[in-house]
Amino acid sequence: MTEYLIGIDGGGTSCRAALAKADGTILGRGKSGASNILTDPDTALRHIEEAALLAFSEAGLDADLRRCSALLGLAGNNVGDAVNHVSARLPFGRSDIVSDGLIALEGAIGGGDGAIGIVGTGTIFFARRGDTLRSVAGWGFQVSDLGSGARLGQLALQESLLAYDAMRPMSGFTRHILSGFDDCPDAVVEFARKAKPGDFGRFAPPVFEFAAKGDDNALRIVRAGAAAIDDALDVIAGMTEGQGKLCLLGGLATLYPDYLSARHTGRLSEPLADALTGAVQLAAKRFGGIEPAQVRG
Repeated sequence: MTEYLIGIDGGGTSCRAALAKADGTILGRGKSGASNILTDPDTALRHIEEAALLAFSEAGLDADLRRCSALLGLAGNNVGDAVNHVSARLPFGRSDIVSDGLIALEGAIGGGDGAIGIVGTGTIFFARRGDTLRSVAGWGFQVSDLGSGARLGQLALQESLLAYDAMRPMSGFTRHILSGFDDCPDAVVEFARKAKPGDFGRFAPPVFEFAAKGDDNALRIVRAGAAAIDDALDVIAGMTEGQGKLCLLGGLATLYPDYLSARHTGRLSEPLADALTGAVQLAAKRFGGIEPAQVRG
């Protein structure tokens, strides 16, 4: 018998879980490490279970994951093999894997029309109009995710090596990045060879920090990322024809607006709730027959 609901918000940097009663009341939360099922499915599985167990612990309850129905919004869910690999190994009694963008959309705009852009370690954009859903980007670091923290971090390393080779002017930004590798380009190459998206993403905050100071190398990276995000927002905003909320979410959401087009920044609004709340809302609808407005906690 299913006794509890679990909502999971799993991305390239962290995994968050919320434990809820069947009526949607949240009892406890837990957080663990990265859970991108495309780049590292086995680690993702470990962190999903860990976050769920921590949610039970915060609630002061003995954990029994087999008695839970879980709705998981996971980065990397758009590759069938990764989803199948993870689904077969999940510890829950019932489970459903959806895009991390879908739970973010549900949390941000509720059940109505609107659109979101998630800009964190990766990027994905979602729009809903009536019963129609549309996603843009989110195809993974190797071929997509333009403007993401991972892409910005990768470009930070690239620009620093270009400056080292005098193909770009050396600046405070590129000196800062190189200093983290003891000014050794071989160390940069070795890091990049093994790095996952979350590893590259660690270099995104300095990009914005130095761009705010007017550093040309950092500004070049931020403006390229902002242009890619503008392009994606054009698509999803066009789908909703300007109706409903438009929200920017994720770790870089507060850093990008100064560099985005006014056609988008003029419409941006605060989300109703976060992605983890959205996961619980969808879990209550899918497994408990509860409408989103009834989810609380």
